[in-house]
Amino acid sequence: MARYRPLIAVTMQTLQSIDGIPAGLPQSVVMNQRYYHAVTLVGAVPALVPLLDDDEDTLRELYERVDGVLVPGGVDMDPATYGEEPHPRLGNLDPARDRTELMLARWAIEDKKPFLGLCRGAQVLNVAQGGTLWQDLEHQCTTAMKHDYFPTFGFERDHIAHEVTIAKGSRLRHAIEVERIGVNSMHHQGLKTIGRGLVATAVAPDGLVEAVELDDADAFIVGVQWHPEVFELTDPHTRHLFKEFVDASSAWRRARA
Repeated sequence: MARYRPLIAVTMQTLQSIDGIPAGLPQSVVMNQRYYHAVTLVGAVPALVPLLDDDEDTLRELYERVDGVLVPGGVDMDPATYGEEPHPRLGNLDPARDRTELMLARWAIEDKKPFLGLCRGAQVLNVAQGGTLWQDLEHQCTTAMKHDYFPTFGFERDHIAHEVTIAKGSRLRHAIEVERIGVNSMHHQGLKTIGRGLVATAVAPDGLVEAVELDDADAFIVGVQWHPEVFELTDPHTRHLFKEFVDASSAWRRARA
């Protein structure tokens, strides 16, 4: 009998929320293929999730059929989602994506369904649990080092910006297997106050929290601020993070079969 391949929801974003998109194109959703390849390479089947924020019944039906949820990187979250007014340095927003991903994150937390948030996805996880964000690290967090090594600024996506220190005993440490790892850094926002039930599991040299996870040994609910999908093919520690997520998704389904 063939090994069961878990079905992983991968969220998308509104095309028109991206800088430089010409006006007049039909309203569309897109996503970088690296994200769905990241789970496919370790044995999962990806399901790209449209932005069904205005059709909660359909979104819930889709959610019920998947075994895990992956929320990729993307544009800034609307500060209204965590009770703040917009800062002048706030970037592009995608309200439909905010609503869709927050619903999925909250459902996954409630059901202890495996969840992996990457960059923006870690911020979604934090906000879903009542946490807040720095809207612009350079102007709001005076102790922050440079974190915005964007390709649009001339950097490669695999540019190693700094190391993070991973907390001993955390689920992330078990997956990554090392105390420190070099990471890329493509964000101008960051985690400020940590949401309820979450614990910080990786920090940058400037003290900025770079990863969180649910404080529950029975749940794989993890968010990292960097982009590990860039290194999956070249770094076995990173590949193990995706493999643990996919294995947890398989186990979640088996437990409910």
